[in-house]
Amino acid sequence: MKIAFVGKGGSGKTTLSALFIRHLAAIGRPVIAVDADINQHLGPALGLTDAQAAELPSLGAHLPEIKEYLRGSNPLIRSADEMIKTTPPGRGSRLLRIVEENPVYASCARPIALDEGSVRLLATGAFTEEDLGVACYHSKVGAVELLLNHLLDGPDEYLVTDMTAGSDSFASGLFTRFDLTFLVAEPTRKGISVYRQYKDYARDFGVQLRVIGNKVQGPDDLVFLRREVGDDLLTTFGQSDWVRRLEQGAEPPLKSLEPANRAVLEELRAEAEAAYGLRDARRYTEQAVLFHRRNAESWANAKVGIDLATQVDEDFVLGGFPGEFATDGAPAAPAGATA
Repeated sequence: MKIAFVGKGGSGKTTLSALFIRHLAAIGRPVIAVDADINQHLGPALGLTDAQAAELPSLGAHLPEIKEYLRGSNPLIRSADEMIKTTPPGRGSRLLRIVEENPVYASCARPIALDEGSVRLLATGAFTEEDLGVACYHSKVGAVELLLNHLLDGPDEYLVTDMTAGSDSFASGLFTRFDLTFLVAEPTRKGISVYRQYKDYARDFGVQLRVIGNKVQGPDDLVFLRREVGDDLLTTFGQSDWVRRLEQGAEPPLKSLEPANRAVLEELRAEAEAAYGLRDARRYTEQAVLFHRRNAESWANAKVGIDLATQVDEDFVLGGFPGEFATDGAPAAPAGATA
């Protein structure tokens, strides 16, 4: 399952995504965690020291080798330089799986041992001084979009992404790459305004959106959220001494998390696994093609010097990724599977 956490800055988005990742690992679910926020805090939220987090490899720094691996022997892509973040897979492309070893994970993923279970962490990399004035942050998250377009995942496997704050997630097609998006909202006017932006943007693309009320202190907060969010409100996460200790630098065991809040994490898991059964492979792949063609029609054609629309293998992508496409040692995908 591909899960995203979004919300305004300071809403608790990273904390809740880290807690969800910990919960999944504790119950034995394979998890890849992805830090795609401009402020890279998911590593520390999973227990890394600041020094350890700073040493995480950057997906952006390894983008050329990621592209080279994923393109495989796809005849429509003559070189890794011709791939962009929206390039869809085709015959000969290599796909990634949650539970496997491959050069991408070897270069970019780092295992993190938790008090219950373990996860692999991928990080886009922080916005650096060299990027100022010459790059936007969406150039960083392009690697995540490329990976999601080439990912095969099963019903009990998770890729959980901590997205950048606010509505910036909609600056590319990345927001359509998930089975379910959890929006973390505080019971405030600002918190609700971000929800409304997401709701409006997501509506036309069939994005499944569920709201987690955070920092809920009493009945009035709950009434406010129910009035403003309606049926999109899935659950609420209450005040937590456990979270406060974590943010102070302690590493409390997950089993000491307040029972009511641990129950919220299980509620999120149940909602995520229900969403997996609703995934629409055709819509997912058609949207991938849509955003790739939008890129092809704008700046990207001029940048790479070719017509990027020619990278779309219509029969392969829109036909549901037939099993015979996998080559170069990659296991064949099951018929009808999505990437």
